[in-house]
Amino acid sequence: MRIGVFGEGTAARGAAASIAGRFLAGFAKFVTAPRIEWRGVAPTARQRIYFANHSSNGDAVLIWASLPGAARRRARPVAAGDYWLTSKLRTFIGRDVFRAILIERRPDERTEDPLELIGEALTKGDSLILFPEGRRNDTEERLLPFKSGIYHLGQAHPGVELVPVWVANLNHVMPRGEVVPIPLICTVVFGAPIEAREGEEKDAFLERAREALLALAPEREGA
Repeated sequence: MRIGVFGEGTAARGAAASIAGRFLAGFAKFVTAPRIEWRGVAPTARQRIYFANHSSNGDAVLIWASLPGAARRRARPVAAGDYWLTSKLRTFIGRDVFRAILIERRPDERTEDPLELIGEALTKGDSLILFPEGRRNDTEERLLPFKSGIYHLGQAHPGVELVPVWVANLNHVMPRGEVVPIPLICTVVFGAPIEAREGEEKDAFLERAREALLALAPEREGA
């Protein structure tokens, strides 16, 4: 089953997705009252790979909502298909509203290479929102080790900016297991882009990407 790519749907479905998108972006900002900072990078619609820390199921939603309208319309989160395809409502939000690239997390259930699905989106000119840790971080460490996917994407698409994004406090707004968010001010910091250097070793690149992301983190959560 091909879960990462889908058709545009009917005009009515597209209109409903547009309305729902504006509502969800507004709701996310209302609940979190995010302080959005752009450090060394401009909030433009240029094609980018936004790579972020991952401490809450709402991370992708808040980053998406924090982008200006033109950039938001171009950005597609890379997300878990087994999460977004569990109900008709989640499927509509994931596929039609966020236009998410839905990845099967269980390797034995995959029929396609996730990197190929993501690469298709970049080739078409879309931007991405992804989490190089690969899963939600429930540990005391600020970041889990990065998976190699972002390295391979950077090497295959050298013209696409790689923009680090640090999201602070959202794990307190949406704690694991909670359905109703707890109103709390969050911070979303977009940092200066890094580039994939031709011939750079994977471990060296992943360390640079990790350091670029950690440089945006507050000294303590809640700051």
